[in-house]
Amino acid sequence: MDLLARLDKKLLKIVVEAGQLAESLGLRAYLVGGPVRDLMLKRSNVDLDITVEGNGIRLAESFSAKHPHSKLVSYPAFKTATVTLADGQQVDFATTRKETYSQGGAFPAVVVSDIKEDLFRRDFTINAMAIAIHPKSWGQLVDPYHGELDLKLKKIRILHDQSFLDDPTRILRAARFKGRLNFVLERRTLKFLKAAIEAKALETIKPQRYQKDLDKILKEKKSEEAVRCLKLWKAYKPTLGAKE
Repeated sequence: MDLLARLDKKLLKIVVEAGQLAESLGLRAYLVGGPVRDLMLKRSNVDLDITVEGNGIRLAESFSAKHPHSKLVSYPAFKTATVTLADGQQVDFATTRKETYSQGGAFPAVVVSDIKEDLFRRDFTINAMAIAIHPKSWGQLVDPYHGELDLKLKKIRILHDQSFLDDPTRILRAARFKGRLNFVLERRTLKFLKAAIEAKALETIKPQRYQKDLDKILKEKKSEEAVRCLKLWKAYKPTLGAKE
């Protein structure tokens, strides 16, 4: 089954172009993360996250150059870039990378890796899948951590035991996806989530980062369920602008 065929025509055209351009540059490009998850769930998603084995910023620069009036913003420290097209559509580009954390809640140090290691650094297995978009491998699913199975089982599962300690904002993301998708947290995932909260992991991140993810929750259609989960886990910290 060609999951990419489920993209609307405008997004599919962008993905085809990016994949062809990547191959012409000797790169391997993939649609990754949330867009893949939502294609599998047949849910609409206007996000385009493209990850490249090679040099994601180089692909972003080449892609932007082919689109008059587009805007390119690159983040060399994280090996990522965003291209905003003239119609407002954003396309995020990244280099496949491995992340290491000097301490919990810190921003990661980034080194170039392959697609498998890149997917391993992500928050949950359902967001750790990729679809090849370069022509020679078009449509091939990369799912080394069984995200497709967890989608079918309606489970939210972390990829490693340190996940919530490395990035405590994943606690809020767990609540957001639980509320949005009506999934359950896998048993060990819930165990490590609660342990991270008890270890005061959320205190290792700046209030602005917590607020940013809380704001995303409050914009969800089912925000009440996500907030209920945070309160149940004792992870709800209302800040200025948050509503009870």
